[in-house]
Amino acid sequence: MIDPGSAALVADAVLLLVGVAAGLGAAIALARRRHGLDPVGDSVEKATFRTLHTASLAAPPLRAGLTADTARKAVRRLRPLLGSSVLVLTDDERVLAWGGSGEHHADDVMAHAREALRTGRASSITLDCTNEECLVRAGVVVPLHIDQRPHGTLAAFGAQASDALLRATEEVARWISVQLELAELDRARTSLIEAEIRALRAQISPHFIYNSLAAIASFVRTDPERARELLLEFAEFTRYSFRRHGDFTTLAEELRSIEQYLQLVRARFGRRLEVTLQVAPEVLPVALPFLCLQPLVENAVKHGLEESLERSRITLTAEDEGVFARVVIEDNGIGMDPDRLRGILHGAGGPSAGIGLSNVDERLRQVYGEDHGLVIETGVGAGMRITMRIPKFRPGVHSVPR
Repeated sequence: MIDPGSAALVADAVLLLVGVAAGLGAAIALARRRHGLDPVGDSVEKATFRTLHTASLAAPPLRAGLTADTARKAVRRLRPLLGSSVLVLTDDERVLAWGGSGEHHADDVMAHAREALRTGRASSITLDCTNEECLVRAGVVVPLHIDQRPHGTLAAFGAQASDALLRATEEVARWISVQLELAELDRARTSLIEAEIRALRAQISPHFIYNSLAAIASFVRTDPERARELLLEFAEFTRYSFRRHGDFTTLAEELRSIEQYLQLVRARFGRRLEVTLQVAPEVLPVALPFLCLQPLVENAVKHGLEESLERSRITLTAEDEGVFARVVIEDNGIGMDPDRLRGILHGAGGPSAGIGLSNVDERLRQVYGEDHGLVIETGVGAGMRITMRIPKFRPGVHSVPR
């Protein structure tokens, strides 16, 4: 699970960005005026607007992390904003990007950067140079922080290492640090989702695979065509379940995988399984987390057929609700004690108990927010009804073509 403070970090980062932009606009306006780069009548509002626009252009590269390529793209955008002769981004080992002239001072600047990383504090820089045209003589170096740990530095050079240049550079470094923290959060989220999908794949029961293949084998002599169809369904089901690209899929693809799964279950249980699908065509293209519905249907089959002698009825409904797609999976199985269910959703059920339920619930909350987890109605002997409301459109949520 992502640290509970991560959601707060994102909200704080958004508020921080707005505050930084306002402060940065004022600081940069002051720095540029003192360097004679702005007319006196230029307003703080114009500087703030310019800052926000530049920040919007420089943010996407940094959201991929601090590398030579992303640093180069960011420096190209940020150097004119600061009005500095030279702008440099480093990590903790080397200069990543150098914007402007005077790159022969890279070793000297990196030495100052290491000192800033060691102390965690900004400092002024004065460099000696025999080249009279060299602009890298006076500047400042400011550490970048991720989770309060020095991660790299931002160095800026101008006509002099003034307090205004230091303040403006500190504000830019603070903004860069926020982008890098968000990049770390994105990577942590992606790694977590991949780990949870691996957990779901590991849950695909060896007994299900064995039983499916045994059911297929039983048709080889009596109904070869049926055996061939089931074998193709099995191949498609496993290919989808173990695909290697994309955190998201479409409702249509997930439903297709569910149909393949149910075909294999029917081959084993025959008329004991009754399934009803009611799907509005409007919601078929909706993107949702990969392997989000399939584990819930497998759970319904497990509690409806494998743990009961009665005929199992499963209903899957997908409805259009304006900006949401509402999906309901209902079964008439053995149900579950609500207290036990709450324990499973909080990870207290053990590795073999309801991993599909807790996994799907957790991923929905991570992607869409705490209000979009599973709503589960159940009781001992009363079956189970699972409801989810999926936003049709959410930034960053889109499927990758198969």
